Amino acid sequence: MIGAGAWGTALAKVAHSNGGDVCLWGRDADALAALGREGRNERYLPGVELPRDLPTEADLAKAVDGAGCVVLAVPSRAFREVATRLAKFGGVAVSVTKGIEFETGLTMGGVLGETMPLAKVAALSGPTLAMEVCRDMPSAAVAASAATGVAETVQQIFHRPTFRVYTSKDLTGVELGGALKNVIAIAAGASAGLGFGDNSKAALVTRAIAEIRRLGVACGARAETFAGLSGLGDLTVTCFSSLSRNYQFGLRIGHGEKPEVILADSVSVVEGYPTARSAWNLARTRDVSTPIIDEVYAMLHEGKDLRQALHDLTTRSSKAED
Repeated sequence: MIGAGAWGTALAKVAHSNGGDVCLWGRDADALAALGREGRNERYLPGVELPRDLPTEADLAKAVDGAGCVVLAVPSRAFREVATRLAKFGGVAVSVTKGIEFETGLTMGGVLGETMPLAKVAALSGPTLAMEVCRDMPSAAVAASAATGVAETVQQIFHRPTFRVYTSKDLTGVELGGALKNVIAIAAGASAGLGFGDNSKAALVTRAIAEIRRLGVACGARAETFAGLSGLGDLTVTCFSSLSRNYQFGLRIGHGEKPEVILADSVSVVEGYPTARSAWNLARTRDVSTPIIDEVYAMLHEGKDLRQALHDLTTRSSKAED
């Protein structure tokens, strides 16, 4: 397991609970030692009890030595750099990072395809808040891969009664659904911060899934994927849960704080921030209409006033529902 943040730690716990031979890698050797000593990762998962016998390793080469599967749970900004260090790995490589690379328009699975050419690429995504997964609250996810049998391998590693894993062959759709929903969650949080209610949020989520589907299909994904766990499922939990980092980020913007100030004091990565820029650029490249994504991008990266973004979004000309 590459990445000892909230999600990497949670998935290491799931695989370990299934009897898997797991090793958790992170950059901070002291934090890893504390995890092994105290059975906690207080920085990212405060109050959560973790297995004290969960192996950890700060040396990346040692961590992956002999592994048949590596799961990358590092922030999107560091994803290519870390994956490049694993270029000779020939097993199953799973991305659980939800992002889009700005320069290339690639999902993280696409980055794996470029940087780890010997590996069999997959992704694991869905409505899975790390804190709830760690507390064994029933959750579900989808493992996706275009390669025969690879999604099933990932399914076997993580599937358990409280963490149901389904499979899909639509790697592109599963990854885009997971990445784009973070942008919408920022809008949902901002809506709540402005004092709007559930009608507003329901309208936002419904129109957002149509927007996400349009862009996904233009990138080669299957339309039906966005009605599943990595589409509507992940969008729903991220836009409605107070545990969502992207929702909380948007909420603070709605309360009047500046994005750069919030980012400076955030413990965890807010993936929707860089993804807004990448998604905006991808939509331009594919000539797809993405009005919600466009306004979130303008607000975060061009300094547009939140209320002006809202006005411009809600006063667009009327149209038929798609």
